[in-house]
Amino acid sequence: MMFSSLQTATKDVPLNLRQLSLPSPLTIVVLAPHPDDFDAIAATLQFFHQRGDALHLAVLTTGVSGVEDGYAGAHTDADKAALREQEQTASCAFFGLPVERVSFLRLPPDEKGNPRLDTANHESIRDYLLQRKPDLVFMPHGNDSNVTHQRTYALFRAVALAENLQLWAVLNQDAKTLAMRTDLVTTFDAATATWKAEMLRLHQSQHQRNLNTRGHGFDERVLTINRKSALVLNLDDAEYAECFELERFG
Repeated sequence: MMFSSLQTATKDVPLNLRQLSLPSPLTIVVLAPHPDDFDAIAATLQFFHQRGDALHLAVLTTGVSGVEDGYAGAHTDADKAALREQEQTASCAFFGLPVERVSFLRLPPDEKGNPRLDTANHESIRDYLLQRKPDLVFMPHGNDSNVTHQRTYALFRAVALAENLQLWAVLNQDAKTLAMRTDLVTTFDAATATWKAEMLRLHQSQHQRNLNTRGHGFDERVLTINRKSALVLNLDDAEYAECFELERFG
């Protein structure tokens, strides 16, 4: 499927999602490296959800390293994984995403806790994408200091090229993104920011860890990025913006 409105995204001024004319309905996949990466782009996903597009979430890893030892009584990797998946399930219910659209792939990690770039994980991503045939695939940008973010993009790209998938990758800015081109933005206001903050705080283990280590909550960490993006891009009519780089496959 071709999206003529996205083809113009190489210009200096990024496209605003809310001003585009897109075909409908779309099938959209979110490849979330960790539980909570869906929530980081909640305003954008809300836009598609309200259009009636079909959203599917695949959480690739359990994200156990993000849970402080002993938080909510969790000490083992199994307990921490269950906690993070419970948080993601709660946030998706708050968002309104049907439970059958949420998958926890639990890709086997290497010795450092990052998903392996191996045949088994490649096949897991391939099977997930081929079953859903998405028009758009969202994930954090690959140029990121977080290795799991890097490998999520690498696994996706290898599958997309090997299978000659016809889709757009929509790569979002994250707190650890090193550099990216901004092709597309989703602007949002204070009311949506309040809604997004409530959703982010449902990841209570991450919210508390941020309070303990950074002195501010998970909600403020994410929204600060969105607020700064609107300022840097000189989006005078917007208080917040989620930013994306577009990559066409097929």
